[in-house]
Amino acid sequence: MLTKRIIPCLDIKDGRTVKGVNFENIRDAGDPVELGALYAAQGADELVFLDITATNERRKTLHALVTDIARHINIPFTVGGGIAAVDDVSVLLGAGADKVSVNTAAYRNPQLLNDLAKEFGSQCVVLAIDTRFEDGDWFVYLNGGRVKTDTRTEDWAREAVERGAGEILLTSMNNDGTKQGFALDITGRLSRNFNVPVIASGGAGTMEHFADVFEKAGADAALAASIFHYKEMEIPDLKNYLYQRGIQIRF
Repeated sequence: MLTKRIIPCLDIKDGRTVKGVNFENIRDAGDPVELGALYAAQGADELVFLDITATNERRKTLHALVTDIARHINIPFTVGGGIAAVDDVSVLLGAGADKVSVNTAAYRNPQLLNDLAKEFGSQCVVLAIDTRFEDGDWFVYLNGGRVKTDTRTEDWAREAVERGAGEILLTSMNNDGTKQGFALDITGRLSRNFNVPVIASGGAGTMEHFADVFEKAGADAALAASIFHYKEMEIPDLKNYLYQRGIQIRF
């Protein structure tokens, strides 16, 4: 059995780590390189760095930041935000990133997933989906949760995996920042129906929430931000708790 992964997420705006609730009310949470190095030392399995305004502001993720991160961090990390072409990914992987996360650009131009998988391998390509439950189903949102589509999340995930996405980072906008637990329903649907790892994101507030998303929804990894940034939960304590629950975890 593969071990479950704990992944701190660092949302970056203007070079700083920030955090909001339901994608709004953003506040500062510290230096991303310092935080990333701290989480690596504490036993995080991977890190995700998302430039949350890159797509909306039509600019590229700062590869200088990626270079700095790679210099200080010895665990795999994924970078996302403003990635729209093969060349963008070449720059980021060359700067030290292990994987890239694509969201809006892949939805607008699904061929991008084929191109990235062909050029770099599916294992480098993470499809990020921001989803909201409304009108009886889960729908895809774009541009950092600002733009609604009429595409069902499950349909888009299926197409993306067929095109070469090697992992899905699923963020529930309903749950994000609420600390009320992950969206077990849609996470479970994607975990059961697709043969790629699913990272659950949005809603972590207690250690039990992590256990639930692994045990009940079958997620391969769980991602969280504010509970780690503001020291509400320490990674070693979380891993000990999961281990005691009988969940396969890497120490």
